Amino acid sequence: MMPIVDRIALIVAAIGGLNWGSVGLFGFDAVAWLFGGQGAVLSRIVYVAVALAALWCISLIFRVRDTFEQPETDM
Repeated sequence: MMPIVDRIALIVAAIGGLNWGSVGLFGFDAVAWLFGGQGAVLSRIVYVAVALAALWCISLIFRVRDTFEQPETDM
């Protein structure tokens, strides 16, 4: 079972990735459009939230590997 913080981080990082994809493909920044430009305080908060979510998702890479590794037991 995946903790709720992990799920939220994945969702926020995915939304951020889709936004960056729209910037790259179409030159359209949805966050800036929704929240009043790239320099607006709310836009900057969203950008920081996406960055923190991405950093959190990096930890998922190492945690998933640890859950599949079974310690060896001598029986």
